[in-house]
Amino acid sequence: MPERSDPPDFEHRPVMVAEVVDALQGAPPGTVLDATVGGGGHAEAILEARPDLSVVGLDLDDLAFAASERRLARFGERATLHRAHFADLGKCLDGRTVEGLSGFLFDLGVSSPQLDCAERGFSYRHPGPLDMRMDRRQELTAAQVVNETEERELAGILVRNADERFAHRIARAVVARRPISNTLELAEIVRSAIPAAVRRTGGHPAKRTFQAIRIEVNRELDRLAGALDEAIDRLVPGGRGAVLSYHSGEDRLVKDRFSHAATGGCTCPPRLPCACGAQPTAMARRRSVRPSTVDVEANSRAKSARLRVVERL
Repeated sequence: MPERSDPPDFEHRPVMVAEVVDALQGAPPGTVLDATVGGGGHAEAILEARPDLSVVGLDLDDLAFAASERRLARFGERATLHRAHFADLGKCLDGRTVEGLSGFLFDLGVSSPQLDCAERGFSYRHPGPLDMRMDRRQELTAAQVVNETEERELAGILVRNADERFAHRIARAVVARRPISNTLELAEIVRSAIPAAVRRTGGHPAKRTFQAIRIEVNRELDRLAGALDEAIDRLVPGGRGAVLSYHSGEDRLVKDRFSHAATGGCTCPPRLPCACGAQPTAMARRRSVRPSTVDVEANSRAKSARLRVVERL
């Protein structure tokens, strides 16, 4: 099967658009940070719903950046884009005439256009190189993680980034079959390492492994906590932040940072009055929200999404 080339457009259907727009409806007028702007779908919906808001969008992916430029061009100065990682949000926001954020959005994970383009190496269903870089200017690729990481460390990556319960079996099988040259080869090695009875349920057996390697290549979880903390700190009073996560590791981290803001980092024993002087800076608006049946039917990859919302005090 021939490799697919980059698609002519980055046509990505954003997840839970109505819920994201609703979450930001109560935010004051001003600037919203879309820290993972992708194809611009969420940003477009926010700008259409709130004429009193502008958007600063960030994304490392060159194709996504170009697509969002095209999609948001009609909003003129209300949409400003930077090809940057969300960890660099401070550099992108500093120097703006309006200080503070009215809201922010992080839509984590990998998009459908990235998965569907075999040459990007994100897919376990299409043959492609072991790449998985969001930013194709960086040096580290999935090939280096797969072929050069020591077995014990590789197993740790699978556990840490994807809660893979067969991490040690998979890591052992990967090391034994090196060098591994493409995505389908890796997917088959992972499939063979997992017990047959388990392979028959729960989706593709290589899904978690590919997720874990992608997260490692792009250092997604390493940078997320600090970026969330900074985004919350930059919210104006009444400002709201929304995060869409797609697996348990991401969601745990988001929940932890929102909880830290809601308690001010209090270290006192639970159920006792705070004596450490911690000052809450935000509050969670609601428990995590799942996508609607309509969302999942329109985009099966939305099934694992969770939305959490925080409001600055």
